[in-house]
Amino acid sequence: MSAYGHHMEREYSAQTLSSHEGSERASSYVMESGFYMSSFATTIFIASLITVGLLFITLLIALTVMLQSCESKSRGIVEVQKETYDSNYCHIFFLHMELNNFEGGQFPSICRVAAIQYIKKGQYARDLNSTISMIEEYFGSVTPQHDGLDVVLMDVDDILSSNPQNNNVSAQQYDHYACSHRVEEAKHLKHMFILRLYMKLHASGWPLILLSRKPETYRTPSVQYLVSAGYKAWSSLIMRSEAELHMETGDYFSKRRAAMQREGFRIIGSISSQMDALRGPFLGKRIFKLPNPIYYDLEHQIEDMHTPN
Repeated sequence: MSAYGHHMEREYSAQTLSSHEGSERASSYVMESGFYMSSFATTIFIASLITVGLLFITLLIALTVMLQSCESKSRGIVEVQKETYDSNYCHIFFLHMELNNFEGGQFPSICRVAAIQYIKKGQYARDLNSTISMIEEYFGSVTPQHDGLDVVLMDVDDILSSNPQNNNVSAQQYDHYACSHRVEEAKHLKHMFILRLYMKLHASGWPLILLSRKPETYRTPSVQYLVSAGYKAWSSLIMRSEAELHMETGDYFSKRRAAMQREGFRIIGSISSQMDALRGPFLGKRIFKLPNPIYYDLEHQIEDMHTPN
């Protein structure tokens, strides 16, 4: 080969080698600066990111619902505890109202709802039924003597309280009270249970003496009301004389019981829903206290609750 041929071959070989090295450098640059991903792999990667996002959102929603549920339960527990506390407080306050003859105006506002709920939820009916059953059980276990001197005293104002002619309230006031369904419900229950007790005691041969705080001038309408309500054949109906109107009711009842004692009567039991009739001497062998939400001047409490401030 001529010198010119050798020279051309060397140049061609050098160019080829240079091109090959440049290609390797370019390939190396591509591999170092990124990586190749097919469209299928890209789809899978994006789908995975969406799935993870959805799972995260779902987890956040579940946690939010759980927290709200726990908060609601906690609030419910607090409300139940508060209601129980208020009910317990009012129960104790009601008891001491009776023991100390508190006036209706001293009724705490926090207990107004509790007094109404006592009737509305049926607890008053259950307490009344239990008390009447206990009284019937006791008098069913003893027998009056044949001399007619074993007597049972009943507070007749528990019966007469719903008679507007026998109350010191105006007809307008009574009409307002009659609009209160809960108060009327309590009165109806009380009269129904007391009448049942009265009939059983009378059928068992117990002489029944009825006592009232009302003046003697109310005797005629009181008798008419009692008869119309189903009460009959009582041994005596005692009402206040004019001289006794100024007396405290507890003293008045004690005076009347003492008079019975002097006359030879044996008081076997005294029954009332108010403490003034169950204090003092000569109460007899047994005293029975009927539950009585009406004693707390509940009509006025309901009226005050509906009076705009």
